[in-house]
Parts: sequence; C-alpha cells; structure tokens
Amino acid sequence: MSKQAYIPKVVDWVRVHGFNDIRANIEGYQTPISYGRQQDSEQFVPDVTGKQFDQESYFEVILKTNAADASHLLSKLKLLSQLAAVKGGKLYLMSPRGHRSFAKEVLIETNIVAEVINLP
Repeated sequence: MSKQAYIPKVVDWVRVHGFNDIRANIEGYQTPISYGRQQDSEQFVPDVTGKQFDQESYFEVILKTNAADASHLLSKLKLLSQLAAVKGGKLYLMSPRGHRSFAKEVLIETNIVAEVINLP
C-alpha cells in the first residue's frame, strides 16, 4: 500500500482526537504549508496538520524505506519536530502494521521527539 492510501486514515484519527483546522496532502483537503530548505531548495510538505488549543501538530505516515529515501525522511522529520516544538504542538508518526519498529528505530537513531501511533 502506498503512503497516500494511509492519509485518509490519519485524517480520521486526527478528527476523532479533537484536532481542528485539518490540512492534508490529499485531494479534498487544503494542502498544508510547504517548508523549504535554503541550502538545496528541497521542499517538505507534511502529510497532515491539525490544531488543538491553538497548538499546531504534524502527522507523518512512516513506512519502511530504502537508504536513499531515508535521508529525505530524516530531514523532513527533524524539520517537523522543530516546527512542532516552536508552535507548541507535537509530531506524531503514524505507522501502519509492520512499520512500527522502523518508526521507533528512526526516533532512537535521530533523537527526534515524536509520538508513534499505530494505524489500523
């Protein structure tokens, strides 16, 4: 299953848990704000964002990746973690079945502050 197929499940989870002003990187929702890196002009778009008590949180679907995609993923997660901290929110790593251990490994290796959530 592709990453895009899991985003509607993430949106449902976000809505059920009391977040509002939900933006998602899928059709039918307003696209989250993209963030760029000046040194190489690389753009990062969060999968889903939501606000709760005026604190913006970021939700990212985490799937096992190869080494080439892992560096992009780590850069994106570091950026989103920092943005969440600045905005008073949290970073949530949404992992489908079979990908949870990979998500936990990423957190341990990079010291990123995030909460890992199981997706059905």
